[in-house]
Amino acid sequence: MTTVSLLSDEEVSAEALAVFTEIREVRGTDFINNFWRAMAHDPALLRATWDRLRVVMAPGALDPLVKEMLYVAVSTANGCSYCVHSHTAAAKAKGMSDEMYGEVLAVIGMAMQTNGLATGLQVEVDEVFLG
Repeated sequence: MTTVSLLSDEEVSAEALAVFTEIREVRGTDFINNFWRAMAHDPALLRATWDRLRVVMAPGALDPLVKEMLYVAVSTANGCSYCVHSHTAAAKAKGMSDEMYGEVLAVIGMAMQTNGLATGLQVEVDEVFLG
């Protein structure tokens, strides 16, 4: 359950509604997800978050599918169920197959295991990796 209400289009400020309009245009959908509806309580934060997300997730040196898969991995590591679900759906919409998803989950699991071991053992970083 959210800690704030999810604002409808009729309840949001003009500033928040402008962001919702941009989200709809960029994504080619009428759907505004719960994250943005919760963020609409703070229109300035909503605007800043949308503007930054739009830039970071745009095509660049990394393709948008890779970015979505990275988002799934980081969201898993951070324990953000909402973001895991949201970005898994986005990755699937961008072409992530079940096999790719399985590999992403395998990498996440392996990294969490080896990260835990390296941290617990306090293994010193090899000099060659510091360059």
